[in-house]
Amino acid sequence: MSSYADPSSVEQVEWIESGGGPLIAIPEVVLPFWTGADGDELASDYDRACEVDGFVGLLPVGNTTALVLGDEPAATSYLPEHGTFVRWSAGDSERELLAGVPAALDTAAWGREVYWEVPGAVVLFDAAWPGAGSTRAGHLRIALEPGRYAVRAAHAEPGPETWIGLVQLRPLGR
Repeated sequence: MSSYADPSSVEQVEWIESGGGPLIAIPEVVLPFWTGADGDELASDYDRACEVDGFVGLLPVGNTTALVLGDEPAATSYLPEHGTFVRWSAGDSERELLAGVPAALDTAAWGREVYWEVPGAVVLFDAAWPGAGSTRAGHLRIALEPGRYAVRAAHAEPGPETWIGLVQLRPLGR
């Protein structure tokens, strides 16, 4: 887990990075079912995650689904105040990148939504890791309320040198 926070900044944001492949957000209750790149089958769980085309996709894991953050292996964090995964594509500083998030959310050209049912908290980590080992590597636990979420993604450029990937989770009626 990395933090790029400016020492004078009050807010500490934890960023998760991958070794080059997609990141995945898996409900905690099914972490042991994710084998990552270590699967014994012809196609590993990691291979399935790599097949996701575009910014986001859903994969079955155990009796639920995981959210794959595809497209590029950008450093990613979750901003609960916006209900959004923020993916650092380009930017001179963390402060500049985070300052651009509200404008990016307002001006983003969102792609089609997918619907994700979650049983509670999820863990974001490199899809190559097995779920059982995810907490030994860079990971981020995200406390989500159980329920159904509309998930939409976009790429935004809130500044000339700042490019952000956005994956927003919007809770649907309970």
